[in-house]
Amino acid sequence: MQRSRVCVSVLFLALSVHFSSSQTYVLDDKGGLGRLFDGIGGLSGGGATSRLLVNYAEPYRSQILDYLFKPNFGASLHILKVEIGGDAQTTDGTEPSHMHYENDENYFRGYEWWLMKEAKKRNPNITLIGLPWAFPAWVGRGKNWPYDYPDITASYVVNWILGAKQYHNLDIQYVGIWNERKYDIKYIKLLRYTLDKSGLDWVRIIASDNLWEPIALSVLLDPELSSAVDVIGAHYPGTTTVADALKTQKKLWSSEDYSTFNDEVGGGCWARILNQNYVNGNMTATISWNLVASYYEELPFGREGLMTAKEPWSGNYVVESPIWITAHTTQFTQPGWTYLRTVGHLAGGGSYVALTDGKGNLTVVIETMTHDHSVCIRPPLPPFHVTSQNATFQLNGSFASIKELQVWRSQFNFKTKTPSLFEKLKPLKLIDGSFTLNLSEDEVYTFTTMTTGQKGVYPDPPAPAGFPKAYKDDFNVRNPPFSEAPHFADQTGVFEYYINLTDPGPHTFTLRQVVTERPVTWVADADQTISVIGDYQWQNLTVTCDVFMESVDSGGVFIAARVNKGGESVRSANGVFFWVFADGTYKVTNDLAGQTVLAEGLSGTRAYGWNTLSLTVNGQLASGQLNGYPLWKNAVVLNPKNGWAAIGTRSFELAQFDNFAVVAD
Repeated sequence: MQRSRVCVSVLFLALSVHFSSSQTYVLDDKGGLGRLFDGIGGLSGGGATSRLLVNYAEPYRSQILDYLFKPNFGASLHILKVEIGGDAQTTDGTEPSHMHYENDENYFRGYEWWLMKEAKKRNPNITLIGLPWAFPAWVGRGKNWPYDYPDITASYVVNWILGAKQYHNLDIQYVGIWNERKYDIKYIKLLRYTLDKSGLDWVRIIASDNLWEPIALSVLLDPELSSAVDVIGAHYPGTTTVADALKTQKKLWSSEDYSTFNDEVGGGCWARILNQNYVNGNMTATISWNLVASYYEELPFGREGLMTAKEPWSGNYVVESPIWITAHTTQFTQPGWTYLRTVGHLAGGGSYVALTDGKGNLTVVIETMTHDHSVCIRPPLPPFHVTSQNATFQLNGSFASIKELQVWRSQFNFKTKTPSLFEKLKPLKLIDGSFTLNLSEDEVYTFTTMTTGQKGVYPDPPAPAGFPKAYKDDFNVRNPPFSEAPHFADQTGVFEYYINLTDPGPHTFTLRQVVTERPVTWVADADQTISVIGDYQWQNLTVTCDVFMESVDSGGVFIAARVNKGGESVRSANGVFFWVFADGTYKVTNDLAGQTVLAEGLSGTRAYGWNTLSLTVNGQLASGQLNGYPLWKNAVVLNPKNGWAAIGTRSFELAQFDNFAVVAD
């Protein structure tokens, strides 16, 4: 009788059958349940990882958002975590602060407000989290450290949460505390106090949103700190936790994870950690950095999102494998479900988890990812072995009466390079609560009582295309939907739309660099501000822009071509930089730092006057014009051979830009 049950179950799944020994795994709730499931999410920010998404035209932008957030369609994410912008470089760009200066508040800058509202529109129950990676300079009071004045920092963060509610009707449920170097216990306690005093006692704190220790031990030793912290969050925990974290009895989250190139191996990484973060580490939420790879791919950590949307000019986007791996869990569970205690590793390698809503529904997710096909970017992955195996699952307790399970399967098929992702198979009939599988390597299965799953699909988006070779922007937008101009990716400083009320002429609407002091940051921001745009493969091009300096004597601005670095490497960017200064001089350099000078001389430029700069790079020669007249020519440029166009300033200073144009061969 047992033999016939094996045949029925396995053949129903169209799997090969080998009547070898089968390990039995019992799924049971009689002895109680495990931890409460808090969800799977994506992270926008840390930094500027969704920058290009806002510039997509419809219907493509809404389609991308549907693949990310729409329930029972694609990734169907439970959690959206966003950066609280701090005017600083935080990996792939800068995001604007709601308070550039101490007496300044604006809750419409950037695109995270918009993204949270779009996510909420699709899933009203989505959990929203905010985390600052950096802070405006005034928060640090002259130091590159945000916690010497914890009352100021706490008020700054709480203002963002209050602004989310007041201006966007967004309830931020969690706020993170993170710094690359260390966290501050006094600040955590003061943040809890400030939240409560502001009527935000329902906002929970994640700490330290970095490493398990020393925060876990601190929570154990300090009752006041323990009462302030609701979640212990770790970044890239490698699916494991530490004893002290478990002793706290707090929720344990992988509050930033994945960060892996989103090909099939990246999908395998995501499949493995989504299961094993709970099996090995009791983590009840896992959040992917990043949500969507919507930034120039040549920036650091290119294409390390759940999907890719880096060409708003063409409309092209790619629904990568991590979207469908996410769906294996998110479409058949919800935050508030509970893990069974009976979860674990498979005898032949791989893992299984099971969750229930407590109302009779059950979802089981199985993964058999091999080592080399599931390597994440960090931490190093110890060796392990996975082999084909038979596995019998016996449903006991309240699940014993289940007669049928829906089946969804992903097979990566690395040998044939023909992956089959999130495929719905015929329902599986159970006999006496039992079913047996023949599991091959590199597969993911979901068995569930839920019947609402769907593999959403839209018509293919347009084909990929390079950035337009002729592009211009006059920034004449009276009511811009976003504070950033399309396609510009700020790498140090913040460049915002600006209405110049003192100039009712041709330069009323401009782009303005607004950061005037070096922010509090953990990344090595450049000493100059810079925003890049265009095609990284550009070699021969002409860049033209009107510029306006606002710092007398010390002011300086540039336009550039062939800029070869950005993100956290921006300090060492090379290219061809054409500078003019408010002291009446100019300079041409081969680097952003201005150390390698190719040409220099007098320009006659001053602050508070408009000038038109034009830079042409062709082969190994570059030339520049000022206000339509040649200023320098035939500067020899040996390297770099290609890169973005850019605009920027000499230091953290106010300056304006208008009538930007680029023409590339």
